[in-house]
Amino acid sequence: MSEQQIADRALLELGKRLIAEDYRFVTPTPLTHERIYKRAAGSLAKDLRDVFGWSLPFDHTLFPREELATLEQAGIVERHGSLWRSTVRWSSLDGLLFAHSVYPTTQTDSVFFGPDSYRFALLIEAHLQQHFEPLRRVLDIGCGAGVGALIVARARHDAQVLAVDINPRALRLTAVNAELAGVNNLSVYHSDLLGSVDGLFDLIIANPPYMNDSQHRAYRDGGGALGEALSLRIVREALPRLQQNGSLVLYTGVAMVAGDDPFLESVRPMLASDAFTWTYRELDPDVFGEELLKPGYEQAERIAVVALTVTRRP
Repeated sequence: MSEQQIADRALLELGKRLIAEDYRFVTPTPLTHERIYKRAAGSLAKDLRDVFGWSLPFDHTLFPREELATLEQAGIVERHGSLWRSTVRWSSLDGLLFAHSVYPTTQTDSVFFGPDSYRFALLIEAHLQQHFEPLRRVLDIGCGAGVGALIVARARHDAQVLAVDINPRALRLTAVNAELAGVNNLSVYHSDLLGSVDGLFDLIIANPPYMNDSQHRAYRDGGGALGEALSLRIVREALPRLQQNGSLVLYTGVAMVAGDDPFLESVRPMLASDAFTWTYRELDPDVFGEELLKPGYEQAERIAVVALTVTRRP
């Protein structure tokens, strides 16, 4: 095995251990995590939740020497002076366990997981409960840690689920998370949206980045004036790739300006054809309010998360 395969195997074994020890952790917003982190300033991790959930530093006595050496060799933990820190977080969602990037997510190839992940999962589950048509091919665009792909693959065993991302780290973590979940009908593939995948799909799901990020981090920056560009591109490229009765389920965020929804106004012309039916609703009217103080959001009055579902008529 390659070094990367060895590291991924070690991460998988760690996930199995956490499950066996009934590890559970719900990942909050970055702002909440920051506040908890400040509250714990100077404290060392006392258990696995502190290490792999709250990303607190720990000393060498928390793990047996051989186990610590194995985790270090796999790149799962790293030294910080005389202390150590995990390089990954583990989060619980609907009976599953997901590996994703450590707090704070400062690296350009960070794989994000947070409250959006939980809302996205609920949106997909609701869609599957309301639509009983067979799913042969499913695509998760920008899969990240693999939340959407795993929810579908677990619920529809006969579906061929394809998880794509431009971030190799996301693909590796999705593969580990899928194996940990015991899912065998999911495959990962490097692709810029639908650029490297062929054919039509019965279901396309996406939870793209939607912020205006000055550092242009791929997991966070949606592009455009207010982070809307990637979401619009997904709608534009996904609609022609839907089978008859196939659906696009898009979870995204919108910076509202003067009471108007610029994303909805931009997407309406794409949905004007009689070939589609669609629904659109706000799931949460106000998220990431701290972003409004940052450059680029001077005209925005709130950031809402929304759900767009488009279905191709038979």
